[in-house]
Amino acid sequence: MNDTDYIPIAALNQYAYCPHRCWRMFCAGEFIDNQYTIEGTSLHDRVHTLGQGHRDETWQVRAIWLKSEQHKLIGESDLIESEFGQLYPIEYKRGRKGEWDNDELQVCAQALCLEEMTGKTVTTGYIYYAHSHQRQPVEISVQLRENAIAIIQSIISLFQTGIMPKAVYSKRCKGCSLKSQCLPQAADKVSRYQEVSELSGD
Repeated sequence: MNDTDYIPIAALNQYAYCPHRCWRMFCAGEFIDNQYTIEGTSLHDRVHTLGQGHRDETWQVRAIWLKSEQHKLIGESDLIESEFGQLYPIEYKRGRKGEWDNDELQVCAQALCLEEMTGKTVTTGYIYYAHSHQRQPVEISVQLRENAIAIIQSIISLFQTGIMPKAVYSKRCKGCSLKSQCLPQAADKVSRYQEVSELSGD
């Protein structure tokens, strides 16, 4: 990574979910589809029909590119809306709200780009979960902004060094399409075996 390179906005979501997965996708160029990724791609293909229009008092524009020079971010939005002068990004997801904040961080990254591009403060975003057909509001809080900026710095370091983060097994691995590539359970067992061997002096 050099000064002219940009971080894909989606990388924040992947890194927050699993740094090892982020490395495999964006550094090693590995990606394998499974049921969840295929459903997600299908959803985004339907959403990413470039265009704009109005819904009552709300102006909508789909599939536009967002960019931040300050944070070195770039990515395609699902939907941007403006209501009474207030802009907010909407990110579409196939499932339901999970236990982690990786989706919220992706929305925050879009908000950072919108703010730089328009000069307007973005206080709220939304995640539309296709499973429930509901929007989940995301407050673009100071804490969320700080978390997003910290992850951006971690990703910059990852891209610059290319050092592969350790695969750590957790319940997040269950639906991961790259699980068979990193074998986190096997790596965890080997690590624990090595620790036991070192303690026993073998």
